[in-house]
Amino acid sequence: MRKLTRNTDPAQICRITLAEAAELLPTPDGKRSATVFEHGSLQVKLYAPRGNDAQSPHVRDEIYVVARGEGWFVNGGRRHRFGPHDVLFAQAGVVHRFEDFSDDFAVWVFFYGPERGEPDAAT
Repeated sequence: MRKLTRNTDPAQICRITLAEAAELLPTPDGKRSATVFEHGSLQVKLYAPRGNDAQSPHVRDEIYVVARGEGWFVNGGRRHRFGPHDVLFAQAGVVHRFEDFSDDFAVWVFFYGPERGEPDAAT
């Protein structure tokens, strides 16, 4: 398996496997999140917390795609059950976290758009 390295040329990165990204975790400073791709406003990370999820609200909108594991996603005042391959959305500035997740839990995280999030299409 090739070792995933930070490559800033999007034309060079056409595929990133879960196994390659998981090799980056934990980071040398102990973080459970690693950037695997960036292009324009898009930033892709693999996030695999252990024990609890202590993240704070983010300044940009984000999509999570569950790579493996299951648990509960708390988003604002709502709580949703999740499992592999589910897609979850967290709007910029909204408190969200994962709870009661399995030991193998990992999600792809896609941050995109401007700070404070995309404008509401209804406005």
